[in-house]
Amino acid sequence: MRKIVVAIAAFMVSAVPALAQQQPPGGRLGTGLPVPRYVSLKTDRVNLREGPSKDHRTAWVFQRAGLPVEIIAEYETWRRIRDSEGTEGWVLHSLLSGRRTALVMPWAKKGEPPISLLDRADEKAGVIAQMQPGVITNVKACDGKWCRVMIAIDGARDLDGYVQQEKLWGVYPNEQIE
Repeated sequence: MRKIVVAIAAFMVSAVPALAQQQPPGGRLGTGLPVPRYVSLKTDRVNLREGPSKDHRTAWVFQRAGLPVEIIAEYETWRRIRDSEGTEGWVLHSLLSGRRTALVMPWAKKGEPPISLLDRADEKAGVIAQMQPGVITNVKACDGKWCRVMIAIDGARDLDGYVQQEKLWGVYPNEQIE
C-alpha cells in the first residue's frame, strides 16, 4: 500500500509543472518574462493553491505583504511560486508585485548573530543597524556582491544601507539590479 501512495504522490508533483508548460488551445501560457524570477506578495493575505485555478484547494495562506517569492512557472493568469522554505503552489498574478524584496538569512539557525546593515558596500563600513534573520528588506540595487536595501522602521523613517548579497533570499547569486 505504501508504494502505491508514494507513486501517486510522485505523479501529482511531477504533473503540475508539466501543466504549466502546456499551451492551452487559444490560451496564453504566461507573460514571456524570464522564469524563474523573484517578485513579492502584494497583500497580506494570499492563497497558495494546489493547482492553477480557484477550483483547486487552498494549501496555505501567506499573511505577510512584501514577502519575496520565486516564480517558477506560469499558466495563463496563474503563477507557480516557491517561498524561502521551499513551499510551492499556485497564486493569481494580481496578488504578486514586481517590487523586489529580500529576506535576511531565513536559513539562519536560532542563536546566530544578527546581520549588519552597513553605511557602504564594504565589510569595514559603519554599522547602521543589526538585522535579525527573516527581516524583509526592499531591494534598491545589487552589484553581484552587495545589495543596497531599505528597511521600513515605521511610517516616519526608513533605514537605508548595504548588506552582502549572499545573506539575502530574494536575489540570485551574482545578480545585478539597477
